[in-house]
Amino acid sequence: MEYSIGELAARFGLATHVLRHWEDMGLLSPARRVAGRRVYGAADVPRVAEILLAKDAGFSLEQVRELITAPDRKRRRQLMQDHLTQVRERIARLEQSATMLEHGLRCPHPDYRECPRFQELALSQQA
Repeated sequence: MEYSIGELAARFGLATHVLRHWEDMGLLSPARRVAGRRVYGAADVPRVAEILLAKDAGFSLEQVRELITAPDRKRRRQLMQDHLTQVRERIARLEQSATMLEHGLRCPHPDYRECPRFQELALSQQA
């Protein structure tokens, strides 16, 4: 199956300029051009899905390019492991923030900023 840039972009709810940008970055390579127009093949569909999943996971486009162009499985796995470590660290920080916010919402003190527990939670975020 072949797709025009508009068809492939529409399939994923993207603007066509996004696919052009990804092509410029080396993330996509249309199979060929017909009359100066990009023609994408069936292999480009999972590639776009992979790029979107990586972006959702917090990868930058440069990191996506490195992942896609990694020379072997070992390097791809290392890139994913490094990113997973960063994601888990970010989740831990977000969980601390959620705990602090939840306490601020249910704090019995007239001003949560004067609450010793809230201050303790805030300081623990800086440790």
